[in-house]
Amino acid sequence: MSDDEFMMEDAADDEEYDFDYDDDDDAGMEDDAGDVENQYYKAKSLKEENAEGALKAFRTIVDEQSEKGEWGFKALKQMTKMNYLFLHRPDEALATYRELLGYTKSYVTRNYAEKSINNILDYVGGEGKHANISPKVPLDTLEKFYEATRVACEEAKNERLSTKSNLKLAKLWLDRKEYARLQPILKSLHATCAPGNGASSSEDQTKGSLLLELYAIEIQMYSDLKENRKLKEIYNAAMQVKNAIPHPRIMGVIRESGGKMWMMERSWDKASTDLFESFRQYDESGSPQRIQVLKYLVLTYMLMGSEINPFDSQETKPYKNDPQIIAMTSLVSAYQTRDVQEAERILKASRATIGADPFIQYFIDDLLRSLRTQYIVDTIKPYTRMELDHLAKTLNVTRAEAEGLVVSLILDGRIKGKIDQVQGLLVLERFHAEENRKYRAMDSMTAELARLSRAIIAEKVARDGRGGGGWGAGVPAFG
Repeated sequence: MSDDEFMMEDAADDEEYDFDYDDDDDAGMEDDAGDVENQYYKAKSLKEENAEGALKAFRTIVDEQSEKGEWGFKALKQMTKMNYLFLHRPDEALATYRELLGYTKSYVTRNYAEKSINNILDYVGGEGKHANISPKVPLDTLEKFYEATRVACEEAKNERLSTKSNLKLAKLWLDRKEYARLQPILKSLHATCAPGNGASSSEDQTKGSLLLELYAIEIQMYSDLKENRKLKEIYNAAMQVKNAIPHPRIMGVIRESGGKMWMMERSWDKASTDLFESFRQYDESGSPQRIQVLKYLVLTYMLMGSEINPFDSQETKPYKNDPQIIAMTSLVSAYQTRDVQEAERILKASRATIGADPFIQYFIDDLLRSLRTQYIVDTIKPYTRMELDHLAKTLNVTRAEAEGLVVSLILDGRIKGKIDQVQGLLVLERFHAEENRKYRAMDSMTAELARLSRAIIAEKVARDGRGGGGWGAGVPAFG
């Protein structure tokens, strides 16, 4: 951000906060206010050429005010911003920030105070429009800014600002993977969502929206920690929250994590539903993550063996020719034409857009296996037998791998046949296959009945022999 832009932004901040004075204020008070206002703008004019002089001028404004008020608050805000962003003095910035917080109890309006504090916490955390110029500071220093905010909010009984600042801190620790620091903040925020007045937190719209935002943070944390049981638990809880109006990006995060979770469990239908909804929510919020989720969605359609082209829907069609998606579009075409070699070529040539994602890379072998099995099913349709070596050559795999694919298809019932390992052939049941199966079943049943009959007779003979020996034992005499 240039100095000119910085000055323009300060001017905009000043215009956002207007004070109305009573018509009967005496002229002396008006003169004093005018003098302070002139001092403030003179101090601002020094910021570019004489930063130290500007800080001294702002300090004079604060010290000379007999009562805390508008211009003292503005001066402290400028001092905090200068110390932190431009002079890289986080400790001095923290001191002026704590002083500024003392004005939020009653000396400035609550809305203006909240907006100012949110802006400060944004650049302290390296977010928002000042992210590029925000310095890297120790985590303990960051925590002090948020702790000072929490204490000020408690004193001012400003629960709304306290919740917002805690939520900012939670997101900050999430981004930095500081999970040990994150969990106490989450616990405190969950307490804010506790049911009250006989209504559950999910039924209260405000608390429900906050609850979903907390779940989104927790889902990302457990996903990164690979704690799948907790991830599923939080996902299921999030899907039960009702009467909430969360930001679309929040639901995008929850549905994306759910979709990836279902993919790991090979529940392709559930995965496709969640990923499509995640893509739609990200698209609505303008998040660039929609492109990555669209890749996951396309991958899911191929893994589930669907013949539906995911780019035929109204929502996804505009992204069909996106530079980051074009490789996936080509992969779908290769999949639908069962062109195994073309699919492998696309995967090798598109490592930057497809293979760079570890999650997608995890499923590449599954994708190729799915494509190869689909190819086998389609290829063998006109034949009664086929050489395994021919399949292996076409699929660019070893004969053992080709045989393994065929065996899996036979066991799954997707093809009817058997393998002649001596001749290296797949022998298919093409003609009268159904009748042959019935006859074989009848032969099996006849053999089983014959075996059972022999067993019964043998048991009868043995029992009678033990009773008296011979068939005449136990028969009464006549005459």
